[in-house]
Amino acid sequence: MKASELKALREKTRDELNEELNELKAELFKLRFQHATSQLENPMKLRQIKKDIARVQTIIREKELGIRKA
Repeated sequence: MKASELKALREKTRDELNEELNELKAELFKLRFQHATSQLENPMKLRQIKKDIARVQTIIREKELGIRKA
């Protein structure tokens, strides 16, 4: 994720972040299914999606705690 994408994520509301998280989890499920059936072209995409999920979860937690990152 680029810095501009992270900045855009930080500006979203909790509901929008939860929606983004659900979309990423759905994409991860699809990629895992493709990987299991040997149809996944780029296995590194799995790792990237997992990291994106972690980033979104981190931003959600920061908002819960009231932490403001510059």
